[in-house]
Amino acid sequence: MTTAVAAPFRFFSLQVVRTRRLGPSLVRITFAGSDLADFASHGRDQSLSLFLPHPGQTEPAVPYELGDGWWQGWRELPDDVRAVMRSYTLRALRRDPDEIDIDFVLHGVEPSTDSEAETAAGAKAETHAGPEADTPAGPASRWASRAAAGDRVVLLGPAIADNRAIRFRPPADTDLVVLWADETALPAASAILESLPAGTRARVWLEVQHAGDVQELVTAADVDITWLVRDDIPHCLKGVGGAPTPMAVDAVRAAQLPRAENPYAWIAGESGCVKEMRRHLVRERAIDRRRVTFVGYWRRGLTEEQLRERGE
Repeated sequence: MTTAVAAPFRFFSLQVVRTRRLGPSLVRITFAGSDLADFASHGRDQSLSLFLPHPGQTEPAVPYELGDGWWQGWRELPDDVRAVMRSYTLRALRRDPDEIDIDFVLHGVEPSTDSEAETAAGAKAETHAGPEADTPAGPASRWASRAAAGDRVVLLGPAIADNRAIRFRPPADTDLVVLWADETALPAASAILESLPAGTRARVWLEVQHAGDVQELVTAADVDITWLVRDDIPHCLKGVGGAPTPMAVDAVRAAQLPRAENPYAWIAGESGCVKEMRRHLVRERAIDRRRVTFVGYWRRGLTEEQLRERGE
């Protein structure tokens, strides 16, 4: 059953088809369902809301039969009943059969040593929640680490392809694309790279926790990709006064970008790191702030529920 909400989005009732471990801290989960015939997206950094059941529940509790009133109805459910809601990025959409992939970062979960393990029955952490190694696994990480074929979820996703939940929108005159993403935004960055047409120049930095999380990416564009591996070093080190000093900013600051008249930048990941990266690109690189898209996928020390309560 699907229920329209505020267009252009709607609910989709889905089931897990298979899971695949991509690396020590990354797992790809494939979902299917008859509702996906109405799912529409041009990909790129398409944002989704995923609703997961609590342990012991066979399906997530989401009152989507209330239509536009679903949000208030969901908020009023008891904490131990109300479905866990997390924001994710669409990794891929396929037809015949209709399937979507969502990549999850597993934080606080025992890492896998087999990056190619795959099973049809089930063996972005919460993709927009922090992947801190010293943080206990959140409900979405725990769910993803145990997901098996047949597990039921509910998705709030696009009913039209060109929707406001896609943020990557380079102006037509862009002659250089600059990307930075940590592992929470890696699915979005990967989909963006796949969407770039031949002849597009791009300079890309992708940050992951483990060397085993590095992936082979496909693109027709002229792309220079640098992988930054933290190897269990805290994601965003704190400098004097507690200011964030992300390793990515140091790497980008030291790099020589190709000459460009109209560059466009897309940066996404931990909010503090995103803020520091944007400051560098605008102030030090003199990129027009209107041509820098920046998205904080998570914030150190805060859960998605806490961010939602603060209106962030």
